[in-house]
Amino acid sequence: MSKKTPAAPEILNPSRIREGQPFPLGATWDGLGVNFAIFSANATKVELCLFDTDGETELERIELPEYTDEIWHGYLPDAHPGQIYGYRVHGPYDPKNGHRFNPNKLLIDPYAKQLVGELKWSEALFGYTIGHPDGDLSYDERDSAPFVPKCKIIDPAFTWGHDRPVQVPWDRTIIYETHVRGFTMQHPSVAEDMRGTFGGFKTPEVIDYVRKLGVSSIEFLPIHAYVQDQHLLEKGMSNYWGYNSIAFFAPHPKYLASGKISEFKEMVAHLHNADLEVILDVVYNHTAEGNELGPTLSMRGIDNASYYRLMPDDKRYYINDSGTGNTLDMSHPCVVQMVTDSLRYWAEEMHVDGFRFDLATILGREHDGYDERHGFLVACRQDPVLAKTKLIAEPWDCGPGGYQVGGFPPGWAEWNDQYRDTVRAFWKGDGDQLPDFAARLTGSGDLFNQRGRRPFSSVNFITAHDGFTLNDLVSYNDKHNEANDEGNRDGSSNNISWNHGVEGPTDDPEINELRFRQMRNFFATLLFSQGTPMIVAGDEFARTQHGNNNAYCQDSEIGWVNWEIPDEGRSLQAFVRKLIRLRQRYPMLRRGRFLVGAYNEELGVKDVTWLAPHGEEMSVEHWEDGNNRCMGMLLDGRAQPTGIRRTGSDATLLLVVNSHHDVVNFSLPEVPQGIYWNRLIDTNNPNARAERFEFNDQYALTGRSMLLLELIKEEEQ
Repeated sequence: MSKKTPAAPEILNPSRIREGQPFPLGATWDGLGVNFAIFSANATKVELCLFDTDGETELERIELPEYTDEIWHGYLPDAHPGQIYGYRVHGPYDPKNGHRFNPNKLLIDPYAKQLVGELKWSEALFGYTIGHPDGDLSYDERDSAPFVPKCKIIDPAFTWGHDRPVQVPWDRTIIYETHVRGFTMQHPSVAEDMRGTFGGFKTPEVIDYVRKLGVSSIEFLPIHAYVQDQHLLEKGMSNYWGYNSIAFFAPHPKYLASGKISEFKEMVAHLHNADLEVILDVVYNHTAEGNELGPTLSMRGIDNASYYRLMPDDKRYYINDSGTGNTLDMSHPCVVQMVTDSLRYWAEEMHVDGFRFDLATILGREHDGYDERHGFLVACRQDPVLAKTKLIAEPWDCGPGGYQVGGFPPGWAEWNDQYRDTVRAFWKGDGDQLPDFAARLTGSGDLFNQRGRRPFSSVNFITAHDGFTLNDLVSYNDKHNEANDEGNRDGSSNNISWNHGVEGPTDDPEINELRFRQMRNFFATLLFSQGTPMIVAGDEFARTQHGNNNAYCQDSEIGWVNWEIPDEGRSLQAFVRKLIRLRQRYPMLRRGRFLVGAYNEELGVKDVTWLAPHGEEMSVEHWEDGNNRCMGMLLDGRAQPTGIRRTGSDATLLLVVNSHHDVVNFSLPEVPQGIYWNRLIDTNNPNARAERFEFNDQYALTGRSMLLLELIKEEEQ
C-alpha cells in the first residue's frame, strides 16, 4: 500500500531557512529569529509547518535541514513571537517494532511553550484507520491539522521586579491543595470573565483569603496543557482535574483569560508578594495519547519507540504502569532531559517554588522495577535549580512493586497514605489503632526516619482532591458518584468513612454537632502532627461534593468551591485558623527531628512520653489493648531540638485524644518545672477560652474529642 502525505501548501514567498543549532530544544526566539530543534532518533525527515495567526491555514512546510546528535534543527530569521507552528515527522510506520510515524498527522512540539486552539475529536487524529480489519496496524492518510492544537512561539520577556522565591522552611510549610478553575469559578470577588483562570486567582480578595487562613504554599492541580477525553465530551463532561497532559511546557489554554503567558507569571508574582509559595501538581508519568488505539498527537508520531515504554516481546503494545494506557520511558535520556528541562523552565522562567509528582514511582522505574538511584531522581537531587525547590512524590503507581512510601531518596517529601488511613480509622472508632496512630502523630518515623531524612518528608493529609471532602468523610458511608455516569463503579469503595447515623445531609442537631466535632478532630490531628500538613481547599469550611469521591469529570458545582458559607462553616474556618496559628507558634508541633520516646540520660528528658488515662506512662498492656482508644502525648520542650547536645527551651505540650464514644476522665500529669496546665484547644468546645488546670486534675474528655494543653512554668507567671 502506497503511503501518501497531504500536499504541501503553495508558497509565494518561501521562508529563509538556516542550519540553526541543536539546542535549546523547542522553538526559541533570540530577538532576531527563531531556532527550531526537536529530538527524534528514528525519524527520516522532519517538516516544520507554519500556520496563519488563527492556526486554521497551513502556509508553509519547511524541512529542517540539519540532524545533530539525534536532534533535527533549523533557524528561521523571518519568524517571530506569535508564529503558529507544528511538525510532520517522517519515518517507518511499523507498529510491531514500535514505530508509528505518519506525516499526515500534525504533531505538537513537546517543548511548545504555548498552545492555541482545542483538540477536536476526529478519526483523522489517529495514525491508523478506525474500523479497518487490521486495526492499529493499518495506516490512515487523512490530515489531522484541522483538529489538533497548534504551537505558538512566545517572547519570554517579563518584568519580575523584586520577585524572589519565598522559600518557606519545611517545618513551617502548610500546603493548600486547590484547582485554579474550581477555586475561582464561584468566588464573588472574581470578575465573570476572569473566573477559572490564572488572572482570576490573582484577584486581591482570593489571595487575601488564602493568606489570612495561614497556609504557606498553594498546590495547584495540573495546569499543563491537557486533552479532553472523547468519551467525557460525548457525555457533556470534561477532564476537569487535568491529569491528561500533552505539553509539559505550556499552560492549559483555558486558564489564560488574556491568552498571554504573562498572566501565569503575574499570578505567581502576586502570590509571592503575599509570601505564598506556588507548587504545581505535574504529570510526567504518561501523556494523553493513550494506548496503541489512541490518537497520534505528539510524541507517538515524533518517536514512539523512544518516548514510551513498550512491551519487550511485542513493541506494538504499551506498558501501562500509569493505568492510563501508556507510560513515559524515564530510562531514556531524551525523556529524562525533557522532564528535567520542563521542571527547570517552570522553576526559572515561571518562578514556581515546587512540584508534586503524580504517580512518581514511574519516574524512578528502570525496566526491572523502581530504583531510587534512577537517573531522573539523581538528576533532581544534584541539579542546582531543582534541588532548591520542594519535590513531593506521590509514591505509588499501578505497576509491580509500585508502592514506595518511604522509598524515595533524601531530599524528597512524599504523600503518606498510611497517615490518611490510620487517622481516619482512629477517629472512626476502629480498634487496634493506637500504636499506628502514635507513629503517624510523630512523623511516621517507621517509614521515614532513615538516612538523615526529616519529619517533613511525610506529607500528612486526611483528604486530597481524589476522594471524599472532609465534610463528606463524616457524612457518607458510601460513595455517591452517580453524576459521573459510570454506574457508581468509579472511585474507591474503601473510604474508611462514617456517616454518624444518617447517609448524607440531616437536620438532626446531635449528628451535625458530632460531624463538626469530628472535622475539628481531623484538623487538630493534622495540624498537631509532626510532618508537613496538606489541606484541601474548602475543607476548612466544610465544603461538600455530595458524596462524590471521584469528581475528576465534574467541571460543575460538584467540583467547584462554593463560597456561600453557612455559619457553622465559618465557625470551622475560624477554628482552623486558630489551629494553624498554634502550629506556627509552638515549635514542638513541627520539630525538625523525629520524636522517638527514648530517654536522654545526659539531659534527663524524653522528647515524647505516652500516657494512659490515669496519667502514668503507657505500658505494653495498654498498647496491646485493642479496645484502648484514649491516650496522652507529652511533648517535652526541654528535649534536644537539634544535633547539638543542649536542652531545649520550647514550650511543653500535652496532647490528649479520645476516639471512644463516651467521656474519659484523664488525669493531668505533674511535670518538672511546671506549675499548672493551660488549656489551648478542646475540640468539643471550639470557642473555649484558655483555662487553668492543676496537676492531677481529672479532665472530663468528651467522647470523640481532642485536647491540647500548654505547661505553664514559674518564670512565666
